[in-house]
Amino acid sequence: MLNDTTPVLTVNGLSKKLGGRRILKGISFCVYPGEVFGFLGPNGSGKTTTIKLMLGLLGIDEGSICICGHNVVYEFEDAMECVGGIIENPEMYKYLSGKENLRQYARMYDGITEDRINEVVKLVGLENRIGEKISKYSLGMRQRLGLAQAILHRPRLLVLDEPTNGLDPAGIKELRDIIRSLTEKEGTAVFISSHQLAELDLICDRIGIISSGELLRTMTIDEVRNSGGSSAVITVEIDPGTNAYVPKFLEHLRTENPSVLHGELEHEAIPDTVAALCDCGVRIYSVEAAKRSIEDVFLDVTGVAAAGSDQAVTVSGMKVNPPAVPDEEETDPGFTLSPEEEGLSAKAPEGIGTPDGSVRDSENKEAPVWDGDGFDPSLPFPEESPKSSEGGNG
Repeated sequence: MLNDTTPVLTVNGLSKKLGGRRILKGISFCVYPGEVFGFLGPNGSGKTTTIKLMLGLLGIDEGSICICGHNVVYEFEDAMECVGGIIENPEMYKYLSGKENLRQYARMYDGITEDRINEVVKLVGLENRIGEKISKYSLGMRQRLGLAQAILHRPRLLVLDEPTNGLDPAGIKELRDIIRSLTEKEGTAVFISSHQLAELDLICDRIGIISSGELLRTMTIDEVRNSGGSSAVITVEIDPGTNAYVPKFLEHLRTENPSVLHGELEHEAIPDTVAALCDCGVRIYSVEAAKRSIEDVFLDVTGVAAAGSDQAVTVSGMKVNPPAVPDEEETDPGFTLSPEEEGLSAKAPEGIGTPDGSVRDSENKEAPVWDGDGFDPSLPFPEESPKSSEGGNG
């Protein structure tokens, strides 16, 4: 992580109500250049709502969000220039190739060259398939292309919602390497929301844990590792032939496996324990003190969910509310839109979507298309290739 104290993302007192229910309750946090920030919480805790507010997809009720110093409400375009992201599943033109999709996206920004397109294609490992149509891509390949699209314009903030969906173990490791490369070489701040806690453990610099719309805790990875207090869980690998020499005061470390001693000790007692085993003739091959993981901390903080309680309880000295039963706004039967949002929710007629979300009638080929910056309205809109031509390799 780069040593920069000016945050790329600042969330301050953020609140949101949907359908009469408070989804977010005054959450605040920052994400810094070169940092990977993991955003964790049970289903229905407010993770997706937070991301939608960050990207201007929902209106803010209270509080503020600033990206690179630009307020998302009052300086929306300047703020969005600094952001790239994948929210749930990346959307693309399925009848175009991967390269053609990136070229379409590049038109929305100034200064994106063909060399930059080729650079990100290589970075995400799609060189051999970039010429094929999206309709032939697996889910994992679409995730890779979505990442290429998200970083094409060199964003200061990269927002990833469940980025490992559809990726095999090798692809997950490659994604981890790509994220680390972006943070270390370009100083990109990365905000990740995911249920893959083991993966977040390998990539995050800091985490935030949210439950029932409240941000319960933010911690560095070092704080996670050392959150067990003065005790430690140790595993000692020994020669099974010397297991009988384990002294009685250490009987509690014995396991069903005669080659392994395992148990919790005070951290300061570990050296004396190892010395006592050696003095008694126990041959030791290795001693390992387990470090706490993100999963351990997450389950501690949100453990009320596993207990099935509907009352707030105290966990590790903190008051924790049970997670809401509905899964955010998508499953809330009382979900309603504000008058401002109502105009965006009307069912669109059948047709071809344009980059700004408007719809072009598929039967009226002369209908106007989006005329934003970086897009030449004189260029023909991409048409569906004739079915007779789909027999090739794309």
